[in-house]
Amino acid sequence: MTFSKKQISKEQVFEQAKQQKLWAGHLIDHKNLSTATLDNITPIDNSIIGQIASGTSDDVDIAVQIARDSFENGEWRRLAPAERKAIMQRWCALMHEHFEELAALDCVDAGKPITECLNTDMPATIETFEWYAEAADKVFGKVAPTGSAALGLIVQEPIGVVGAVLPWNFPAQMYAWKVAPALIMGNSVIVKPAELTSLSAYRLTELAYEAGVPKSALQMVCGLGENVGAALGQHRDVDMVSFTGSTEVGRLFLQYSAQSNLKEIVLECGGKSPQIVFDDAVLDDAAINDILSAAFWNMSENCSCGSRLLVHSSQKESLLDKLKDGLKEWKVGSPYDVDTAIGPMIEKAHFDKVCHYLQTAKDEGATLVAGGSIREDLGSGWYVEPTIFDNVSADMTLFKEEVFGPLLAVTSFESEDEAVKLANETNFGLAASFYTQNIKRAYRVASAIKAGTVSINGFSEGDITTPFGGYKQSGFGGRDNGLEALSQYTQTKTVWLVN
Repeated sequence: MTFSKKQISKEQVFEQAKQQKLWAGHLIDHKNLSTATLDNITPIDNSIIGQIASGTSDDVDIAVQIARDSFENGEWRRLAPAERKAIMQRWCALMHEHFEELAALDCVDAGKPITECLNTDMPATIETFEWYAEAADKVFGKVAPTGSAALGLIVQEPIGVVGAVLPWNFPAQMYAWKVAPALIMGNSVIVKPAELTSLSAYRLTELAYEAGVPKSALQMVCGLGENVGAALGQHRDVDMVSFTGSTEVGRLFLQYSAQSNLKEIVLECGGKSPQIVFDDAVLDDAAINDILSAAFWNMSENCSCGSRLLVHSSQKESLLDKLKDGLKEWKVGSPYDVDTAIGPMIEKAHFDKVCHYLQTAKDEGATLVAGGSIREDLGSGWYVEPTIFDNVSADMTLFKEEVFGPLLAVTSFESEDEAVKLANETNFGLAASFYTQNIKRAYRVASAIKAGTVSINGFSEGDITTPFGGYKQSGFGGRDNGLEALSQYTQTKTVWLVN
């Protein structure tokens, strides 16, 4: 069961979903694979839209053996970087041709608003592949300053067999963040998409084969994390795993590494990111839009979500009024509607978790300022209004724990030192943003905040040129994006030639 090679519109994808015909399966060049399947349920209306393959550790064993054989024989690794670049550029051209189809797959699979998929996710996905394709033949080794007695070469070699374990919140984009740099460096890659959102990964991999990527160099194993993800983490012939997801599961991958072959592990995990509004901040329309975007973009199902808003007391009343007014533009509705900004939570279990945090905030004494309702009249009923709580103290659950849902905690402060202390009062350190017109303060605060990305007078995660990852329990072992991402998929070798 697969799409044809012709271009497919988003309307056709939505119709396929209604007919329960969407499919994502293993992409392993082998006949003896498991045949079990799982129902694929869309969070939009809690209906079945198709099936995905339910993989086993045996499927992982087969994929790893194929990947290892491919890496050792050099089918992909020994191609000239310019050849790998040309294949990836053909792949990018196919992504452009199938742009609407890919965006629609993420929309129906993850419940992401179609406008976001078309205007943000897919452009960023393709940009990532295009950028790493261009980098392929522009990464150089080094020559050590040895003197005349020897020649010391420092070279980067592909690490080998790479497991890419993806999250469900940005399916296509996170596929790009991991697969593009790993593949362009010559590795053999095995993708494990989230079982909740496997459709775009399946289609992207099919397009890779059409572009000329060898099937042995890029494979996909679908299924549950406890079966497929764990098997990749525990496999002794996997050289590294790049994982994005919860801190809880990230800890498991470190255990898997320790218990097996000490494979390289790169983790991008949770966050509880602060937004700080100082007393001299200019709260114009752009700032209000950025504060709301940081808090509620992608239904707040975003690791770098600015879920804690720290506001100087002199600004708080005015800011809250402007935020409440700005929320009128954040329509909660069907992701198929181009005007929708907030769709459903990804699944019932996650919806229940967010509802628990909503009730806990009320029970602990936080003041409900805006939102707070569940839209049971929409689709699945897993729709939570963007919600703002004021008077959230540092000892409250909403201040400390990652919700991954549209609940914004507002806390006031009186001094710069207090703001920085509150910002760093978390186990996470993925991102932060703050607003000030004082250039000296900007430098001080950016230096003092313990986070991997700090944006000033706006919300941003950087772009493809800048590394993305976190401090503390938000990250471990490396960074996505930028040239820095390439290093996690390589080994550094010194070649010492004696004259």
